[in-house]
Amino acid sequence: MELSVILPESKPLEIPKWYAIYTRSNFEQKVSDLLRSKEFEVFLPKIQKMKRYRLKRKKVSVPMLPGYVFVHTILDAESYWKIIKTVGVVKIIGKRGKPIPADDIEISSLMILDGTDRTVQNRKLMKRGDLIMIMEGPLKGLIGRYIRHKGKGNKVAVNIELLNRSLVVEIEDWALEKIG
Repeated sequence: MELSVILPESKPLEIPKWYAIYTRSNFEQKVSDLLRSKEFEVFLPKIQKMKRYRLKRKKVSVPMLPGYVFVHTILDAESYWKIIKTVGVVKIIGKRGKPIPADDIEISSLMILDGTDRTVQNRKLMKRGDLIMIMEGPLKGLIGRYIRHKGKGNKVAVNIELLNRSLVVEIEDWALEKIG
């Protein structure tokens, strides 16, 4: 006698993705800490800035993208509600009410910029320029768009299309290589 076993249909393996979370003003660190306490993988990109306190100047770490935190998760219903119910969270960025994951290359580039002491300017999304990769130095591997301002040196813009933002960093042209 032969036994047959009926196995339940398996779902395709889901891969965690990065989602941008829009926070209340100045709640980025609080949201980051609360989401970590709920066992989410969280990324809060920061940059170094000089702040003036009375007569002293001090280097401080501030959010690179004010109002945004990134969460790496499989966004099922349970995760969605855990995130949305977190104090300081306004919404998960998406289109027509549906959360949309961020591009992995954009998140990788943000991770390379995270904590840098280079001058980083947060600007509106830039559409022009060649796709480039930084080949040398502390930002090696960063992929972005090449922008040249006459008399102001070479700049690279890293686009975060999901947030409709660009981050601009000044870089020497010898460290750049056109790709694509």
